[in-house]
Amino acid sequence: MRLSSRATLGLFSAAAMVCLVATAPSHAAEPDGPAALIGPAEALRIAIVTRVADKGAKAAGEYKALADYYSAPDAQALWVDENGLNLRAKSVMEEIGKADDYGLRASDYALPRIEGFNPKSPNSVGTLADAEIKLDVAVLRYARDARGGRFDWTRLDPDLDPTLALPDPLQVMESIAIRSEPAAYLRSFQPDQPQFEALRKALIAARGGHVDDDGVVRIPDGPVLKLGVEHEQVALLRKRLEVPATDGAKETVFDGDVEQAVRRFQEERGYRPDGLVGPGTRRVLNGEQQRSSSPSKTRLILLNMERWRWLPNDLGPFYVTVNIPEFTLRVMEEGKPAFTTRVVVGKPDKQTPIFSNEMQEIVFNPYWNVPNSIKMEELLPSIRGGGDWFFGGGGGGWDTSVFARNGLRVALGTKEVDPSMLDWNRIDIRSLNVYQPPGPDNVLGTVKFLFPNKHDVYMHDTTQKNLFAKTVRAESHGCMRVQNPDQLATMLLNKDQGWTAQKVASTIDSGAEDQHIGLKQKIPVYITYFTLKVNDDGSFTTYNDIYGHDARMASALLGEPMAYDPFPPMVEEVAAPVDRVQQRVVRQQRRGRPPNSIADAISGFLNN
Repeated sequence: MRLSSRATLGLFSAAAMVCLVATAPSHAAEPDGPAALIGPAEALRIAIVTRVADKGAKAAGEYKALADYYSAPDAQALWVDENGLNLRAKSVMEEIGKADDYGLRASDYALPRIEGFNPKSPNSVGTLADAEIKLDVAVLRYARDARGGRFDWTRLDPDLDPTLALPDPLQVMESIAIRSEPAAYLRSFQPDQPQFEALRKALIAARGGHVDDDGVVRIPDGPVLKLGVEHEQVALLRKRLEVPATDGAKETVFDGDVEQAVRRFQEERGYRPDGLVGPGTRRVLNGEQQRSSSPSKTRLILLNMERWRWLPNDLGPFYVTVNIPEFTLRVMEEGKPAFTTRVVVGKPDKQTPIFSNEMQEIVFNPYWNVPNSIKMEELLPSIRGGGDWFFGGGGGGWDTSVFARNGLRVALGTKEVDPSMLDWNRIDIRSLNVYQPPGPDNVLGTVKFLFPNKHDVYMHDTTQKNLFAKTVRAESHGCMRVQNPDQLATMLLNKDQGWTAQKVASTIDSGAEDQHIGLKQKIPVYITYFTLKVNDDGSFTTYNDIYGHDARMASALLGEPMAYDPFPPMVEEVAAPVDRVQQRVVRQQRRGRPPNSIADAISGFLNN
């Protein structure tokens, strides 16, 4: 019976490493026994462990998992036998070869090639060990990438902070070892959502799909074809891409003309234009005749498929989701929308982050605690000098009237203080608790929804109801304002505790301040950024890339990451016009110049 305890495997792994450091070639006996007692399977296992031991000791992840897995004395090779690659290996390799249909790249996963394997060769055990390890690594990387691990998105933009559930490499090895259909198991790491499947089909269609036509020149399986390679398949490739050999050139040589034709072919279909003809490019060459009508649409499909990898396969039977480019919140129950409403999201320079969490509390008649970002960037400049400060005039004195005008109170520790009595030359505004009590003018309105997170964002009511009439609703400092918060509260609390609309209304109307209602069952919250949706009839609905994430993601997935721009394109540059004052303020901030007036400086003060 296979050892499954990771602790047991770890102990054995450590012992095996000590033993194998002194081991000679892969056929040599372990120190306590003669070579004759080691059978072919054990010799192969030792060869595998020997090869992964050094890498596993120096690196976490795949090679460490392989060292742990194969160090178990009952470990068996998964992909090879005495004749070379087995049927399990071929099925998994075929599945990996379809990676492009799922929005990945088959060329990213190096697969073993041991055609003509001779079991009597002196190097046969080493050849089998190398093939086993190579396919292991391909399997583990495919599983990781299918669950969203292709790129650390926070390096591109800190507001791209998906909550990934990456598979544990050792668990993948242990699970795939006992599966009767390893290819199906590997495929299960792909998102299991209807919208992802719809996008997958749209991707295949956008790339031309499969065409059964005997007139198509097909490129059979074989080695990777690249610049400088001479192979008979290059002649087929020339015919397929209509690149005849120039005078004096050999048809079987992969020259610069062929490479450029391959790059054009790949780019037109939304693939990384690396100029290499591997398994993935072969499949596309053999399966399509027509060019994609819109490379940009193909790219958009790929980006939105990637975003589905950021979500768990099981979203839960009841959850809340916000799609930022759509400015829409939905409560989903058993896969169908049970409640839909409009939201206002963060401005392009105050983005609502993309992440997942769990709602824990609903607060009625809440206090608004002014965050440090607003204290520093908007409140403090208003206090200083009354307006002349921005133009270097020295100002003279402090203007603390902004607190009274906006119903704000100031506390130092637990003691409320008069802001006009503070020495603003010496005090750090971040050390003060600046807050707005509940009431008709409170910027959070009558209810807020808390799902604690490092970004300090949440959902809430608002006094600025007029913003919901706008088409482009990117107006906040990052939090999400909800058009019908009382209805949302009723929906959630009815599900969790049986509350009625009347109970929600009476709780609000009571005027009792800052009532925290803890949820008995935490509700998943998914903040998403989908710019393309496939409708039931197969048509597309697209949403504007208000934060510029599409461009940055496309560049990263093509292998050319862009530097993070803390000031992405203005909303009106990618979607529709927004308030002109806001545009001017942000543009001047980008250029390092102050706003034109104090009114401009605090134009977004209450827009959290």
